[in-house]
Amino acid sequence: MQNHFPVWKNILILTVLVVGILYALPNLYGNDPAVQLSSTTSTALTQAKADEIKAILQQAGLTPKAIEFDSGRVLVRFDDTEKQLQAADLLREKVADNITVALNLAPSTPEWLRAIGAKPMYLGLDLRGGVHFLLEVDMDAAIRQAEERYYSDIRSALRAAKVRYRSVVRENGVIKVVLKNAQDKDKALAVLDKEFRNLVVDEADDVTLLAKISEQEQKEIKKFALDQNMTTLRNRVNEIGVAEPVIQQQGDNRIVVQLPGVQDTTRAKEILGTTATLEYRLVDTEHDVQQALAGRVPVGSKLYYEKNGQPILLKRRVIVTGDQIVDASSGLDQNGSAAVFITLNGVGAKKMGKFTRDHIGKPMAVVFIEYKSKTRVVDGKKVRRKEKVEKVISVATIRDAFSKRFQTTGLDSPQEARNLALLLRAGALAAPVDIIEERTVGPSLGQDNINKGMMSVVVGFLLVLVFMAVYYKVFGLVANAALAFNLVLIVALLSLLQATLTLPGIAGIVLTVGMAVDANVLIFERIKEEMKLGNSPQPSIYIGYEKAFTTILDANITTLLVALVLFGFGTGPVKGFAVTLSLGILTSMFTAILGTRMLINWIYGGRRIKKLSI
Repeated sequence: MQNHFPVWKNILILTVLVVGILYALPNLYGNDPAVQLSSTTSTALTQAKADEIKAILQQAGLTPKAIEFDSGRVLVRFDDTEKQLQAADLLREKVADNITVALNLAPSTPEWLRAIGAKPMYLGLDLRGGVHFLLEVDMDAAIRQAEERYYSDIRSALRAAKVRYRSVVRENGVIKVVLKNAQDKDKALAVLDKEFRNLVVDEADDVTLLAKISEQEQKEIKKFALDQNMTTLRNRVNEIGVAEPVIQQQGDNRIVVQLPGVQDTTRAKEILGTTATLEYRLVDTEHDVQQALAGRVPVGSKLYYEKNGQPILLKRRVIVTGDQIVDASSGLDQNGSAAVFITLNGVGAKKMGKFTRDHIGKPMAVVFIEYKSKTRVVDGKKVRRKEKVEKVISVATIRDAFSKRFQTTGLDSPQEARNLALLLRAGALAAPVDIIEERTVGPSLGQDNINKGMMSVVVGFLLVLVFMAVYYKVFGLVANAALAFNLVLIVALLSLLQATLTLPGIAGIVLTVGMAVDANVLIFERIKEEMKLGNSPQPSIYIGYEKAFTTILDANITTLLVALVLFGFGTGPVKGFAVTLSLGILTSMFTAILGTRMLINWIYGGRRIKKLSI
C-alpha cells in the first residue's frame, strides 16, 4: 500500500516523541534556592561534614528542604530565599576557612528523571539573571614576573659557569649584569646566548651587559598569561556552582565572565579576583619545628602549615614556581597508589633536575599561595581587604633525580590526586586581574524576559495553529500536532545537549515555529495540485510527499548553512540564535515529513476515499 508505514517506522517516530517528552519534562520544574559548600583545598568534603552541616542548620532552626552529598560537595536546598540567605551567613561563620559557601539556584528535577540523565536546559544571563564582569589582566605584572624569573636564573647560570660578577640588578625592564673584569665578558655572553635565547643582550661597556626580554617573548608571555588566567577562572567558577558560565577573551588583555544564576555577587568577586601562585620548596629537616613555633625560626627557613593543620618548616629558597608547570594529570603509580604526574617547561626542568640530584631522599613540599580579597563588616560598613594565605598542599620524598617529568605521591585518594592536578595545572593566575566593569541582571528582569519570550512563542504558535486549521482543515490539524511535537523536540534537544537558552535563542524558536509549517504548506499544496489534475486521493497524498521532498530539503539545507555560518562567526547572543535555529530546522524536517506522514497514514491510509479534507 502506498500510504502505509511499516511497523518499525511507526515505533521509531513514537519512540522519538516519548523520549522527547521525557527529556523536555525537567524544564517544567523550577529551581530551589540552595547553598553549595565545597573545599578550597585538594581534600574533598566527606559525608561526615555533610552531617555536621545538617546539625548546625537544625540547631539554628533552619530546616533544609534536602541535603545532597555528591563528588565531595554538599548542596543544601531550601524552600525560599530568606532561609537560603540566613543559612549562608550562618555556615560562613561556623564552617572552616577552607570551605567555600556559595549561593546557588539548583534545579528541582525529580530523582527518576535525573536517573536517566534528564536535566533542564541552561538559561543565559538575560533570562536567569546573574552577574557580568569585565576583567583586565595586568600584563605589566606578567612581564615583571618573567623578568624576576630571568633575573634569578641569570645569577644561577653565571654562578654555575663560574663567571665572576659584581652585581645583577633589574632596572626599568632591563637586567643589568656588571662583571668583575672584562676578560669574563665573552664567557658571560656565551652563557646568556646558550641559556637565555629569549633575551636580547647588549654591551653597555667592557664589564656591563644589558639583557632585555625580546618583543616576541613578551607577546608569548602576555598570551600565556591571558590563556592561563582564563583556564584558572573557569576552574574557580566551579566553586560558585554556576551551571553554564561564559568566559571569553575580549581584546588582548581583557576577559568577559558571565555567571547566570549567581546571587552572591560579593562572593563571586572575591573568588574571581584572587591572585595565587605555587612554589616547590625543600622541607627543613635539620631544625626543630617546636622551636620555630616558639618564635625561634632558623635563618633561611620559614614556618608553614600543612592541610591537616600540622606545622612544618620549609627552606626559603624556591625551587620552581607554578608558572613553570605546563601540564599535570592524575593517575596511579607503579604500586597502585594515587599520584600526580607533572611536566615542567625547559627552565623549570633544568632547575628541578639539578636540585633533585643534590637532594635525593629529602622531602619536598608544594606551597599554594593566595592573595584573597575578603569583605569584612567593620563598624557597620563593608570593608574589602586583601589577605595572603599560604598553605602546604603536598609533601613527598625525592626518590630519584628528575627534571622535566616527575610524579608526586603520598596523596590520600584518587579524588585528592585529581584535585591537586587541577590545582597545579590551572590553580594560579599567571598575572593579577582587576574587575573594571560589573553589571548585575536581577532575577525579576530575567523572569520578565522569559515571560515576554514565552508570550511571543505562544502568540506565534496560536496564530499558526488557527491559520493551518482554517485553511487546510484536517491536514492543518495534523500539521499543528507536528508543530507541537517539533517544539517538544527542540526543548528536549536543548536540554539533552545542555545548551544555553538566551533571549536571541527564544527568537530562533519563534522563527522556527513559522518556518516549521513551510514544509507542510509545500506538501499540502502539491497534494491539492495533484487532486486538481484528476488524481485520486491516495496517489495524490503519495505524490505530494514524494515530489515536495526535494524542494523542502533544498530550502532547509540553505537555511541550515546560514545558521552554521552564524554559529561559526558570531558571538554569544548570535550563537544562541544559531543553535536554536539549527535544531529547529532539523526537528521540523523530521516532524513535518515523517510525523505528519504517519498521522495522515493513520487517518487516510488503507481506505477508499473520494475526497480529502484539505
